[in-house]
Amino acid sequence: MAFIEIQNLFKRFKKVVAVNHIQLEVNKGEMLTLLGPSGCGKTTTLRCIAGLENPEEGDIVIDGKPMLSEGFVQPSKRGIGMVFQNYAVWPHMKVFNNVVYGLKIQRMSRQKIQEKGRQVLGLVGLDGLEDRYPAQLSGGQQQRVALARALVRNPKVLLLDEPLSNLDAKLREKMRFEIKSLVRRMGITSVYVTHDQAEAMVISDRIAVMDSGNVVQIGTAQEIYEKPANKFVADFIGTMNFISGEVVQVLQDTDSVYVHTEFSEKMLCKTSGITATTPEKKVYVSIRPEDVEVFMEPPQARENLFKGTITHKAYLGNLLYLFVSIDGTMIRVQVPHHVPQEEGQELYLFLNPQKCMILF
Repeated sequence: MAFIEIQNLFKRFKKVVAVNHIQLEVNKGEMLTLLGPSGCGKTTTLRCIAGLENPEEGDIVIDGKPMLSEGFVQPSKRGIGMVFQNYAVWPHMKVFNNVVYGLKIQRMSRQKIQEKGRQVLGLVGLDGLEDRYPAQLSGGQQQRVALARALVRNPKVLLLDEPLSNLDAKLREKMRFEIKSLVRRMGITSVYVTHDQAEAMVISDRIAVMDSGNVVQIGTAQEIYEKPANKFVADFIGTMNFISGEVVQVLQDTDSVYVHTEFSEKMLCKTSGITATTPEKKVYVSIRPEDVEVFMEPPQARENLFKGTITHKAYLGNLLYLFVSIDGTMIRVQVPHHVPQEEGQELYLFLNPQKCMILF
């Protein structure tokens, strides 16, 4: 059952539509990530959930209670904890006072404040740092302070707006797992905003990919990676080769199509759902670099086998990419390190029809 329901949400800033009538549901205890490039509407959606923005249309229902249609519910009354991108910790307050400030505003007893403050500091791994000032903490520790402050009031919903973007790469990777583990242990329904695809894939139960104020696909990380809804999603999630072409034949019985591309009269593609397309339809043949097979000598006759030339390579430690030109079309290929990789060397690429996706 949905714990958060976003119903036909619409928000504009002057002439710019930031959120375009989106529908979303977040299940109880789920971590849903809003993923997309800058300006796609993900942070505006989060701020609408928090009550920091008032949309022109639609409603937000949290735990069965409408936040808009029966009168605007103030942020403090929504049962929400929020972690901001810039931490927003008070530099003149020590760690403990930063964390429990909200409890003091609620006029909670001193004993209760001490209990809850120490409990949540233990949860986020800040034991023993209660008397430090933010300037005496690392970036990761400051982020934990912000997280503890959001959790100390036992919120129904946790909202996180690009909380790791100010951390270095290794610390970001560590904090992803820490946040995911903490949220799961506490069972808090959470909405996470990021533009980092790796972050979204690690931390999320489901991902909602946004583009120009619209939700273009919702699913697990594996669903979105393996079955992207369109070219935008495929290009945003992971690395993809796109080969422009035109459908020349639809093979109904085998759920396959032949596509005329830049370097092939008839390239065979077999993916689910492509029978809806028709001849002369403009499409993109799309295949991931790790799905392209490399041969130094031509194997037995097979379709989608093309001869190319290595133009350059990219060594990334655990990954090796070759950029192979096939009649002027560049194909990126992920290969094992033992594969010969001299620039100018010729080789053969097999674009497996089972892995070729037809996208629009």
